[in-house]
Amino acid sequence: MAADPVPGLTPAQVADFHRDGYLIIPDALPAATVSGLLAETDRLLESLNLVDHPMTKFSTGGEDGTDHVGDDYFLTSGDKIRFFFEEDAFDAAGALTKPKERAVNKIGHYLHALSPPFASLLDSTRTDLRGQPAAVARDLGFRDPRCLQSMVICKQPEIGGAVPPHQDSTFLYTDPPSAVGFWYALEDATLENGCLSFLPGSHKWAPIGKRLVRKPGDAGTEIADHPGSVFPPGPEYAADANKGQGDEEYVPGEVKAGSLVLIHGNLLHKSEKNLSQKGRIIYTFHVIEGEGREYDKRNWLQPPAEGFTKIYA
Repeated sequence: MAADPVPGLTPAQVADFHRDGYLIIPDALPAATVSGLLAETDRLLESLNLVDHPMTKFSTGGEDGTDHVGDDYFLTSGDKIRFFFEEDAFDAAGALTKPKERAVNKIGHYLHALSPPFASLLDSTRTDLRGQPAAVARDLGFRDPRCLQSMVICKQPEIGGAVPPHQDSTFLYTDPPSAVGFWYALEDATLENGCLSFLPGSHKWAPIGKRLVRKPGDAGTEIADHPGSVFPPGPEYAADANKGQGDEEYVPGEVKAGSLVLIHGNLLHKSEKNLSQKGRIIYTFHVIEGEGREYDKRNWLQPPAEGFTKIYA
């Protein structure tokens, strides 16, 4: 008989996360849950109506990491389920070259509240998850964890865009930084289809030096300097602050469907373009500390009227 899933993290896993800035948990989701989330993804993609869609492309930052989506459709998506296309899904005239199901880059950003199958992952009464989110948050020291965004990222075959090195707290900033990403593979993520790669330990020395913020008057987004804290509190941060970021140091994170990857908000990570014939559908949500942190009003994502979603029941 298989052992029951561990609700949260073992002490060794907590130590590994703090050392490396990320942690891979295989078999975090039961196979039936993976199948159900893929079916929900298919349902959502099928529901997409192209007639009234602004055909917003999701830019992953460009070669220098500064080119990001920022139209009204994106900026007002925090409490909705919306669809964003791959940049390479269009021809020179702006027409889609792929069926809609093979053209969407991501679906976001309120799946954790509006889609019951995805919302169920935050159900603290579930006993079939290895690395249950509320238990993981407690083991990482969160006092009032809040889920503030969620996304399905499709990484489409042949056109799935590369994502340059980045830190999640650049986009979801609290002062001091507190973001942690929960990244679930719904299909196998491999070198061929653009798995994640990590710079182990970079969360300790790579500051949040720039941020994606709203332009004045909500006229899009821009990358800007900021005066706030650049590391979470703790003596382990800012050591070796001048350490280099050589590409050879990145470690690929190939994982099987059902795996969970936890990602520290300061950790440098990236993914390559998917030129293969296989997709790489994942589901991810981010958690921030709601107690003792200031959520910046310049962040592209602003809380809905009811506030960000509580993780603890």
